[in-house]
Amino acid sequence: MTDNYFHKIDAKGRLFIPSGLRDDLGDVFYMIITDEDCLTAYSNESWERFLDKARAMPMRQQRKMRPFFSNAAKCELDSQGRFVIPQRLRDRANLQKDVTIVGLGTCLQIWDTETYKPIAERESTPENLAALIDELDF
Repeated sequence: MTDNYFHKIDAKGRLFIPSGLRDDLGDVFYMIITDEDCLTAYSNESWERFLDKARAMPMRQQRKMRPFFSNAAKCELDSQGRFVIPQRLRDRANLQKDVTIVGLGTCLQIWDTETYKPIAERESTPENLAALIDELDF
């Protein structure tokens, strides 16, 4: 899942997922809040790996995962490639109408476009990209 896409949330809270991302994401996927002002979507397969890890944890650690799992939403694409973003998640990520869908390789993020613009500009400077390439040893 790579690239950026620009779309609008409709009046019913639905968002279209581009076909290239639908292939990787699948018809059923899970949306979570993050420590950033966005939502992150994981394929059903990736979500199952999270669940397997959580099941293997002692109960005390599982309780620490409560905010992660209690703020997750199972999402299903309709025949037109859209899904409804629950209002509570839209509110949490300050999603208005215009959104930017950002592919991160193993997941995708959904940002309010105005929120994401300065982040994208800051992260895409030649200096930042050079530092990232060096840090990750690409």
